[in-house]
Amino acid sequence: MDPWVWWLISAAVLIVAEILTTSLVFAMLTGGAVAGVVVAALGGGVGLEVGAFAIVSLALLVVVRPIALNHLHTPTKFRSGMAALVGAEAEVLETVDPRDGRIRLSGEIWSARSYDGESVLAPGTLVRVVEIAGATALVI
Repeated sequence: MDPWVWWLISAAVLIVAEILTTSLVFAMLTGGAVAGVVVAALGGGVGLEVGAFAIVSLALLVVVRPIALNHLHTPTKFRSGMAALVGAEAEVLETVDPRDGRIRLSGEIWSARSYDGESVLAPGTLVRVVEIAGATALVI
């Protein structure tokens, strides 16, 4: 089998690993494997293929990955929609327990449940939204 096919198989395995982990490490290594495919397809030797893989992978890990990670974590002030409600403070209107409750969140009345599945929060308590699940706010 040609060397470029081995690099292509490696790239496919690495991209599957990235999909399973979502850490962006394997995606950067996939870029290196693609560089190995290109060098092998152009007739480079094994040393050039491995060198291309190492250099491109390292460059992607050091330069591109930190930038990509910053773009994945949107600051609170730039969030919109339901994502903007996570972390917001709300007031309990009707007792919130692990199954049901009502809160006032950003001027609207929302159904709510306690996030930990145990707490019971009395009316008038200020809570923080941890997650939005459908039309229900999970609060602590």
